[in-house]
Amino acid sequence: MPSFWENLRFAGEREFDDLHGQQGMDMATYVSHPGPSAGTTFPAIIVIMEAFGVTGHIEKVCDRFAEAGYAAVAPALYHRDHPNPKLGYDEMPAVMRYMGNLKDNELVEDINVVIDYLQNKWARTRGQKIGIVGYCVGGRITYLGATSCAGLSAASVYYGGRILVPFGEGPAPIDLTSQIKIPVMGNFGDQDENPTPADVDTIDAKLTSEGVTHDFKMYAGAGHGFNCDDRGSYHEASAKDALDRTLGWFDKYIKN
Repeated sequence: MPSFWENLRFAGEREFDDLHGQQGMDMATYVSHPGPSAGTTFPAIIVIMEAFGVTGHIEKVCDRFAEAGYAAVAPALYHRDHPNPKLGYDEMPAVMRYMGNLKDNELVEDINVVIDYLQNKWARTRGQKIGIVGYCVGGRITYLGATSCAGLSAASVYYGGRILVPFGEGPAPIDLTSQIKIPVMGNFGDQDENPTPADVDTIDAKLTSEGVTHDFKMYAGAGHGFNCDDRGSYHEASAKDALDRTLGWFDKYIKN
């Protein structure tokens, strides 16, 4: 699949931080799309990274969506601390440091910048519908985006932990559930500790009480990170089924 890195620029004054090398408010974003034989415009999917950044695995996830006929983009959401860190699965102190600096209001801003790029700046996706999918902390951010970002048409949440708590000041994503106007899919493992099966039940019940169209599935024997085939937590059968479900979800609500 054709792919490239795009720098998405934020409005406002630019600042420079010599310590991190960050160039103001540029956000590196991996972009993958179908080849020329598939056409010139495509529906879009925003792929929200795991806690480890836009790693090679997340690039492969984008490429798989591109193979299915979508333009897939993965923004590097740690850009306020580092231009584009790619953390190892054994670097948990660094992961926790970066993740601890995330704030919900800034994450909403980041997603809106990606939506603006897809809707207004990139010819291949202009005028097309946009879905959002996320893994690990990205699942949580996907749920947050579904509550707060206009321009999305469907969401798929993979084992999103901490949906019940805020990042920074303000309400937790679950407390904003009444604002969700798009269908939400959820894929979870019954061996996960964040979110636990009880957490998933709480989220499911909240979506039901608010009348949000959703489809949650709990996979037996799967734990956190079951989709990542670069980690020991990979659970092949669950990952394949969840991808089929997610593609079906997006085919229904994004392609049509």
